[in-house]
Amino acid sequence: MFGWKKAGKILGWLGRMPPIKLTHLKNLTDDTGIIQHAKYAVPDRRSGYTVDDNSRALIVIVKYCRLFGVDEESLRLANIYLSFIYHMQQEDGRVYNLMSYDRRVINGYSEDCVGRVLWACGYTLDSPLSEDVKLLAKEVFDKALPHAFKMRSPRGIAYSILGLYHYARAFPEDPNVIRCLKTLADRLLEHYSRNSSPGWVWFEPYLTYDNPRIPYALSKAYEAIGDARYLEAAVKTFKFLTYVETIDEVYAPIGNNGWYFKGRYRALYDQQPIEAGSMVEAAASLYKISGGREYLETMWKAFNWFLGENINRTPVYDQDTGGCHDGLTPEGVNLNQGAEAVVCYLMSRLELESLKKK
Repeated sequence: MFGWKKAGKILGWLGRMPPIKLTHLKNLTDDTGIIQHAKYAVPDRRSGYTVDDNSRALIVIVKYCRLFGVDEESLRLANIYLSFIYHMQQEDGRVYNLMSYDRRVINGYSEDCVGRVLWACGYTLDSPLSEDVKLLAKEVFDKALPHAFKMRSPRGIAYSILGLYHYARAFPEDPNVIRCLKTLADRLLEHYSRNSSPGWVWFEPYLTYDNPRIPYALSKAYEAIGDARYLEAAVKTFKFLTYVETIDEVYAPIGNNGWYFKGRYRALYDQQPIEAGSMVEAAASLYKISGGREYLETMWKAFNWFLGENINRTPVYDQDTGGCHDGLTPEGVNLNQGAEAVVCYLMSRLELESLKKK
């Protein structure tokens, strides 16, 4: 049973987390953007850059600035990541995802990519960053927004909701933002209603990557609008996901070698930082809304996955480099420390820092 004594222990643990280090984030970043992959902890220039990673890196810097204030270095990094996003946006508002190291844009459009751009730019608008940065973030956001209403992917919709949530905080006088947010949140409820059944409480007939981000987005839609349906769906799907991703009291993200399709067995490996990181953020959001101690426990277990409390009993976060291994494998860890891994770790670590400060 999860009681107040354990809750107190977890809240005390928040004060003993690894220090926040942006060392590896900076190591992967050049004057174009954050490089996608690493060979061990060394940037792998062959992999080029993605809007996905640069959007998440921008979110990391915004989170950092909201906690510690804006300094010259954080503003420099924010400019690099936003400049890359702006360069990759087309005139019609769509966004190409991949650029080679020699700065050739490689055509490749995805809904999730546009959603992440909306999230990153909306979050930038709701931040202490400079007005010139916000002006560009708003321009990119406004051009990308129409594409959110064409999305079918629940993740792309969820990322867009997160962007609109922060946009609404930055521009509370704009009633159209809330209408847009409600339209997209209702679409997630449609996915939920269409795909849920006894024993399968989810938005799709499968679980793949970044799953907790969907209930997380609905929790933010509830905060913005107050519609209890959003919170109810967020709570039910989060509990289902927590159940599926817990093995013998240990947090175990869905593996990417087969994922988990309804009616089949879930994949155990490779477990990815993106899933653990978003589980931390979703649990923290639901804890802030409800005060439920079970969310503290899930948050604690998910973050400790990075520190070695996983089914391999192996740390995924590298405290020496400030980087994060790309995944947990049957043999141990993936020795490479790429962009997605470190930004997802930092997003969750900064989320816990904000909880500690509150």
